[in-house]
Amino acid sequence: MAEQSSDKRQEEGADGWSATRGGFLRRSAVLGGSIAGGSALAGAFAGSSHAAGAASGFTAYPGGAGTDAVIRKLVAGRTLKVGFTPPILSEFFDEMEHAAWWRMAELESRYGVKWQWERAAPRANFNAVEEQVNIVQNWATKRFDACLVCTGANFATMQRVYKDANKHGTKIFQFNQPAELYPVDKINTVSNIGYDNRWQSGYLAGTYIAKQLKGKGNVIQIWGPPGSDWSRGRQIGFDRALKENPGLKVVGKQDGGYVRDKGFASAQALLRRNKNVNAIYGENEEMALGGSQAIDAAGLKHWDGKAGILTIGADGLRSGFAAIRKGRLTATVDVGGIDQGLTFIDTIFHSLVLGYSVDKFINVPTKVVDKSNVDLSDAYTAWALKPPKKY
Repeated sequence: MAEQSSDKRQEEGADGWSATRGGFLRRSAVLGGSIAGGSALAGAFAGSSHAAGAASGFTAYPGGAGTDAVIRKLVAGRTLKVGFTPPILSEFFDEMEHAAWWRMAELESRYGVKWQWERAAPRANFNAVEEQVNIVQNWATKRFDACLVCTGANFATMQRVYKDANKHGTKIFQFNQPAELYPVDKINTVSNIGYDNRWQSGYLAGTYIAKQLKGKGNVIQIWGPPGSDWSRGRQIGFDRALKENPGLKVVGKQDGGYVRDKGFASAQALLRRNKNVNAIYGENEEMALGGSQAIDAAGLKHWDGKAGILTIGADGLRSGFAAIRKGRLTATVDVGGIDQGLTFIDTIFHSLVLGYSVDKFINVPTKVVDKSNVDLSDAYTAWALKPPKKY
């Protein structure tokens, strides 16, 4: 049985320690999973992400001046060249990148590490994988220290690309990837930072629908492109929720391409064919928002807690949070994009600078967000979007 991930966020305390959901774990020397040895150093730089009252722009970190001096000596003014390539440019990955800039600025301010940051993504669409392969190969040729990759490309193809990059000395860190579906002995990455699409996304969405509809109703699914590993992982979790709630029935399913306009068109078509729909599950938030637009276009009623059509997606976007407040999106699964951005920078620093062994799989906490708890998620994301420095 999958367990729903509890919200690890902590309110910022008087000591100014981190308000990130993974902050407590990192302060306890388990960076989202496990760091081999060195508990004092693991907690030493994973402190506050908030600028409040310190001349440097950051609040006090645990670790102290002695620890700082040792790490500064290890860093020795080093510049890390890092490439960041998502499968598309979108609001979700923009939020994640801004969170990464927060952590980069913190590490630069405290330890003197410098960053050369480059972002590139396929210009066409999610399936433009050849262009993304070229992006990674180009960075490896230029001897980048690390590449952060989220891709829709074929698993075997990318593992060959990663293996070649390693030969150039470029280390690969995957993020937001459904790595839980991959054979661990064939993954040519240092680490995979994300969440489990089965139990931390698909299952959460399915059980939320079941709870709201009291275990009975008709659902349509707006799904990613055929063959998508994200779709496969989330379907596994959603199917578990359906098995546990046999009164729920999927009456239609269509490709929404992970984008809002195609999600709208697919939802519109499914609503025409199915006159008694109780819920729309958009595999990501963009498609769910497209489903919301289709409800409006059809003159149907949004879910009000008792009646109407429930809509749920997955990402954790500010636009989605705004739609939740307006009653135009019932809920979304916040898959921890902000924490992913913070964590993959921590992981690179631990691995490449401090020399730690890092976990192959580092999962951040996720949660369902609706009107009852949207304020916290929205405030956290708003903070992340205003880093002290852009790279």
